[in-house]
Amino acid sequence: MYKASVHQNFSIHGRAISFDDLSEVSYSLIKEGEEFEKHIGEFLLDWIDASPTISVQTSGSTGAPKTIVLKKAQMENSALATGSYFNLLPKSSALLCLPATYIAGKMMLVRAMVLGLDIHFVEPTSNPLENSKRSFDFGAMVPLQVANSLPKLSLLHKLIIGGAPISTSLRKEIKSIANASYETYGMTETITHIAVKPLNNSVAEDAPFSILPDVEISKDDRGCLVINAPKISDETVVTNDVIELVSETEFKWLGRFDNVINSGGIKLSPEQIEAKLSNILDQAFFITSLPDAKLGEQLVLVIEGTVNENDVLKKVTSSPLLSKYEVPRQIKTIPVFLRTDSGKIKRKETMSLLKS
Repeated sequence: MYKASVHQNFSIHGRAISFDDLSEVSYSLIKEGEEFEKHIGEFLLDWIDASPTISVQTSGSTGAPKTIVLKKAQMENSALATGSYFNLLPKSSALLCLPATYIAGKMMLVRAMVLGLDIHFVEPTSNPLENSKRSFDFGAMVPLQVANSLPKLSLLHKLIIGGAPISTSLRKEIKSIANASYETYGMTETITHIAVKPLNNSVAEDAPFSILPDVEISKDDRGCLVINAPKISDETVVTNDVIELVSETEFKWLGRFDNVINSGGIKLSPEQIEAKLSNILDQAFFITSLPDAKLGEQLVLVIEGTVNENDVLKKVTSSPLLSKYEVPRQIKTIPVFLRTDSGKIKRKETMSLLKS
């Protein structure tokens, strides 16, 4: 029988909640709460049951969604590491504005219970601070929420951002916000983030991620990140993320190994090209490839909505940011991209719309 941690200072909307209170609170949320609150109640019930594990659904951004079983003790360890890194003290306030159906939302609740935070939750909309009149010591958002919350973003004194890539234009906006915002690196298998990098003030855009306590990193023969973190995962996590290993505790993310395009023998990273194009294009887009008789694969720029393809091609071709190999051979448009709940573009599924 397992008894999960609930700190003596844990509270919800300012009301102190003990381990024994959680059952009643959970049932109340499930029975009387809004849809997002029901999910919170269901997770809290899972947290206080006798099982040492919890089942979590992945977002499906890099493949079909799947269920992963996580140990509660390791989720607690992850919360402690975050608390240590960000100096989150008991009674600090936290905002939950992510769905509790996925690991990021669940872990905000775990951090509150383990660290003794006062957690406040709002509906996980695209603009969660819209009606907020108070500040919070800590919060987590996806980039879409950040983009829509910029006028009020300083209400979150420490903010972690993950779940989808952060565009170059959004990074520039974040730099001027009077708070401490961090980009995170992680996944469901690592119980959210295992590395972070600051985004404010004079931090360089290509600054590396720094790993959290009790995490070791290395590269495999593909150049992909390997994570050894026994306190949060029983197994070594071998990722498909191509990295530059800066030091034993720092790395730069270069792109996904499974997205690499081989065009005429030249290996191209879509994510690196996208970072350059984000300085040129205003619409949502991504880089992919289509079969080519001579090159094997040819580079393709896919844009959301309607554009003048000739104008875009001129703008892209004349950009000094791109090498000759990085200039797309074709431009395709799709009315609306398919995305995960966190806002990541589902590349393969979106491309299937082009073929249908």
